[in-house]
Amino acid sequence: MKQTNIQKNTNTRDTSKKTKDQLIIDAGQKHFGATVCKSCGMIYTASNPEDEMQHVQHHHRFLEGIKYVGWKKERVVAEFWDGKIVLVLPHDPSFAIKKVEDVQELVDNELGFQQVVPKCPNKIKTFLFISDEKRVVGCLIAEPIKQAFRVLSEPIGPESPSSTECPRAWQCSDVPEPAVCGISRIWVFRLKRRKRIARRLVDTLRNCFMFGCFLSTDEIAFSDPTPDDCRRLNRYQET
Repeated sequence: MKQTNIQKNTNTRDTSKKTKDQLIIDAGQKHFGATVCKSCGMIYTASNPEDEMQHVQHHHRFLEGIKYVGWKKERVVAEFWDGKIVLVLPHDPSFAIKKVEDVQELVDNELGFQQVVPKCPNKIKTFLFISDEKRVVGCLIAEPIKQAFRVLSEPIGPESPSSTECPRAWQCSDVPEPAVCGISRIWVFRLKRRKRIARRLVDTLRNCFMFGCFLSTDEIAFSDPTPDDCRRLNRYQET
């Protein structure tokens, strides 16, 4: 008798667990399940009215933010087969600064950064990667610094992360080291990644940050890198 009761209770629990799963009715709609917008990159459920409304709002805000109409005397510092890199300085025209602010707001929201006042706002350099479709698909923001603290490598052991993983918490050295350039943000549009845009942004920064000087990787510091940033930096320094 005990075994029979246990089996009934188990079946009851399984049935109640299944009823909690979210179900979607296939009524012959054109879009079904998760959808990735090819313009803004947002993942949403096309059959969900709330998701569709959020997508419309994000889509309009995102496309307005990355739209690039250009301006006279824009400072093109690098050109490629698929786009160009434009450098924007604090004393540039107001419409150029407004475009940088719009892009930075999108970048901060995606990276989860809080907007803070930079230490040297008059010395900030913003590099924008402009695609052939006249859209901002990459952004790098840097400012001059005098010192930085090196991220300590993780000890190798049975409980330590593997070489392909990167911890989410960093341990930095207490000893400051001389540095020239601090990168506060580096971002690439989700649908344009794996096209070496971030690498080209950093290469252009190293070539243009100081007149007549190509910065070494030891002279550059990144603020609060994400695990993905850590992997990219390790690959970049190895090449």
